Amino acid sequence: MFKPNFRYTNKIVNNLIKISTAREVILNSPFIPKWEVALRREAIVRKAHSSTAIEGNRLSLDQVSDLAHGREVIASRKDKQEVLNYLSVLENLGKLIDDKKIAEQNILSIHKMLTEQTLEDSSDCGRYRNRYVVIGNRLTREIIFRPPANKDVPDLMKALVEWLNSDEAKELDSVIEAGIAHYEFVRIHPFIDGNGRTARVLATLILYMRGFDAKQFFCLDDYYDSNRQAYYRALQSVDQKTLDLTRWLEYFAGGVNISIDTVKERVIRLSSERLRKTKRGQIALTERQMRIIEFINQNGRIRNKDISEMFDISDRAALKEIRKLVDLRVVETEGKGRSLSYILLIA
Repeated sequence: MFKPNFRYTNKIVNNLIKISTAREVILNSPFIPKWEVALRREAIVRKAHSSTAIEGNRLSLDQVSDLAHGREVIASRKDKQEVLNYLSVLENLGKLIDDKKIAEQNILSIHKMLTEQTLEDSSDCGRYRNRYVVIGNRLTREIIFRPPANKDVPDLMKALVEWLNSDEAKELDSVIEAGIAHYEFVRIHPFIDGNGRTARVLATLILYMRGFDAKQFFCLDDYYDSNRQAYYRALQSVDQKTLDLTRWLEYFAGGVNISIDTVKERVIRLSSERLRKTKRGQIALTERQMRIIEFINQNGRIRNKDISEMFDISDRAALKEIRKLVDLRVVETEGKGRSLSYILLIA
């Protein structure tokens, strides 16, 4: 089985403490569902922009946002498809695994979703590489890293996946586990293309599975994209003879700390006004209810028919779902009869 080599330094421990403190502030802040939806949506858009930009995608953040909202943008077909693929993966993150375990097939499926209609050879989507690749500087043509041989990829990936599902991995802080998985995946470089995007999704998925970012508020990809050279230097800091991940994990934990602190400061600002108006605290919503709120946030209102179609349920069941949100004073009615719809209740 894969066995990571690293040591805890003061830098790593201090960052983990700060991360834990900030996370508690975020999870216990009393903000309304509309803000939850907005924070989640914004994080997904920023992740899609930053992660694809690192690998050369030319779409701006505004263009990515437009694509996320179904609007057309003027850009190359490949750039648009890469972003749409990434958005689809992030929006369906919880559906990408089975029984809270990561299988090799899950990783292959994620890669296929990320690269569909973007690779020269479509058969490379969701399949381990059968041709050797090297990582180099496109300008100087200098070879930066030589990954393992093609024949070693299946065994290395199997070992990584076994470790991810092991008790040893689960005993680690989720940030450390995600950081280790990110690096080892990049080191193996199992695919012809799209390895960086897949590695970053894998790290995001681990944090999501472990309950660290269950609401998908954090955008670590922004940290990588803000200083790409630092990101690449951190990856290259690992000695290939010892595979000591300490310096990489210092960088990774530092990035999580910066990213989560940004969210914490925003949540504090949003929550302070809510606290001045009510002492109700957070409103716990089901996944269906969150999807209803997201629909309203994007469209301004929702009708009973929209809910029925969204979940493929009867009109009666749809009415039951929306009445729960009315009772929680999250939404209110607008109009009457056939014009009846539901809008967010501004508290």
